[in-house]
Amino acid sequence: MSKTDTTASTVTGETSAISQVFPYAILIARIVVGSIFLAHGWFKVDTLGMAGTSDYFAGIGIPLSDLAAYVVTALELVGGLAIILGALLPVFGILLALNMIGAFWFAHAPAGFWANEGGYEFVVSLAATTLMIGFSGGGAFAADKKLGLYR
Repeated sequence: MSKTDTTASTVTGETSAISQVFPYAILIARIVVGSIFLAHGWFKVDTLGMAGTSDYFAGIGIPLSDLAAYVVTALELVGGLAIILGALLPVFGILLALNMIGAFWFAHAPAGFWANEGGYEFVVSLAATTLMIGFSGGGAFAADKKLGLYR
């Protein structure tokens, strides 16, 4: 079997060990990334409060900061749970990635790359990861598969 044939078997999920582990790797990624979004949404509700979130958003130049605070908080809470459950993954993958692009643009880009300096390394990682999860098929135990949205 040529190198190309081996790669094709892995990609099409025929019988390789990688193809057997992949659904569980995606499940772990869904749980971790979804939990991060849930935690950030809950922080906005429980610690900052909606008024504090709105004030923070206004301070960094986000337009319609009152509305944005509610929309972003709801997206992080509902989207985080959806990612964990594997529900409507393409929709929430795109929406959460756009959310992180907003965080990049308004909050983190001026500080440079490194997250420990307030930079964008973390938010671009989350943006890329939510897109990957969103179009991965969901892996093991994904609600989208149970609903017939993916094979």
